[in-house]
Amino acid sequence: MHKLRVAISTFVRDVARGVLTLTHSGLAMLGLVLVVGLGGAVFRPDLLSQAETSVYAFLRERQLSLWWEPQNTADRATATDLKDIPSRQAAVAAWLAKKYKVAPEPIAALVSEAYALSETSRLKPHLILAVMAIESSFHPYVQSQAGAQGLMQVMTEIHAQKYQKYGGKLAAFDPLTNMRVGVAVLQEYIRLKSGSVEQGLLFYLGGDSIQGETDYVAKVLAEQARLDQVAAGIKVSTQP
Repeated sequence: MHKLRVAISTFVRDVARGVLTLTHSGLAMLGLVLVVGLGGAVFRPDLLSQAETSVYAFLRERQLSLWWEPQNTADRATATDLKDIPSRQAAVAAWLAKKYKVAPEPIAALVSEAYALSETSRLKPHLILAVMAIESSFHPYVQSQAGAQGLMQVMTEIHAQKYQKYGGKLAAFDPLTNMRVGVAVLQEYIRLKSGSVEQGLLFYLGGDSIQGETDYVAKVLAEQARLDQVAAGIKVSTQP
C-alpha cells in the first residue's frame, strides 16, 4: 500500500514537472515570437502587414469571431439599393420615399417584399403598400393607443400566435415580419368577408365594431391607385 502511494506521488510530481516545463517553454517561445515580431515591425513593416492580412483572412474564412473588430451588420439591415430591383418597383419606392420623407433603400426592400408577398397572398402589392402608407406612413415603430404596432399596425396581442414562428411578439417591430403578419391578417379578413377587399379593410381597421367607416377604405384605395399610376410610368404628385 505504501509503495502504491509512493508510485502515485511520483507520477503526479513528474506530470506537474512536465507541465511546468512545457509552460515555461511555451512562454519562452511566445516571448521569442514577440521579440521577433517587434523586430520585424521595426525593420520590415511590409512583412508585418502581410502577416496581419493573412491572419485576418484565415480567421474570417473559418468564421471565427474577432472580438476587437466591430461586427458587419449590413446584412441584417432592411434595405435594398434601387438599382437592384425592377424598374417599376424602383419607381414606386422612389415615389414613396419622397412622399413620406423616408430613405429610399429601406422603402425599396419593403416594395420588393410586397411584390413577393403578393404572389403568395393574392393581394395586390400596391394594396399592401397602401395599407402601410395609411396605417404608419412607413414608420416601423409606431404604436397606437389601442396597441396596434409596426408598419401595418397589427394588433400584436390579438395576433400573437402569428408571430410565434418569427420568434415572438417583439418581432412586430421587425419591418418585414410585421408586413408578413399584417398581410396574413388582411388576407384572412378579406376571405372572412367573402372576398370583398373593402369589407376586409374595414374589418382590418377595427373588426365588427367599425360600421360605415368609408374614409379609411377610400384613403387606402386612393393610395393604391396612385401607386398603380406611378408603376405605369405616369407622373404623380407627392403632395397631400
